[in-house]
Amino acid sequence: MGAAKRAALAAGSAAAAALGPTAWVQAAALRRRFGPEEVPDRPVAVVLGAGMKPHGPSLLLARRLDLAAFLHGAGRVRAVLVSGDNRAVSGRETDGMADYLAEAGVPPACIAADPYGFRTWDSFVRARDVYGINAATVVTQEFHLPRALLLALAAGIDAVGVGDRSWRVRARATALGYAREVGANARALGDALARPEPYRTCQPRDDVRDALLAADALRVASEASERG
Repeated sequence: MGAAKRAALAAGSAAAAALGPTAWVQAAALRRRFGPEEVPDRPVAVVLGAGMKPHGPSLLLARRLDLAAFLHGAGRVRAVLVSGDNRAVSGRETDGMADYLAEAGVPPACIAADPYGFRTWDSFVRARDVYGINAATVVTQEFHLPRALLLALAAGIDAVGVGDRSWRVRARATALGYAREVGANARALGDALARPEPYRTCQPRDDVRDALLAADALRVASEASERG
């Protein structure tokens, strides 16, 4: 075999190794992605962190949170779990996410926060084991959504997803996001198969259960008020 053929074969093999996990991720999430008006109801929206600035959430994160606020207001979800890195070095991400949602109209009692969602896989394992979530709507950017859904499903969560279409507002960041997903999908495949423990483990908490109970109480109070 000539050098040119060997180089072409090597390039083809490398491309297959890189794109294989991406094709697998896309196929796994194929029927679970929806627009915000069509997404099936789930009890909880899980919003994944995407960077905190000194003034508040980054633009991409703010758009995720706006989607979650819309879903809550439309009755598609009853509570919201924000998951991210709440260390000071990361700008207290989940504190900022919760504050933003409250300002967007989500009752604070309906918001729970996981301060140790350091990776997408960690967020969903902790959503299941720490917060007792077995069904959720995943909210993130479209470029990240297939991988997030795959990992949620691998963690045993009945997940559907809504993705923010960020091309018009952050074209460069969106293009970079799609490019990064190629490598990240390979790691996601490894996580889904190996199912590692999250970086930080905790005892089960009632935060999400309490948020759902608060949502139900608010609904009952609202219905009673409407009846006069």
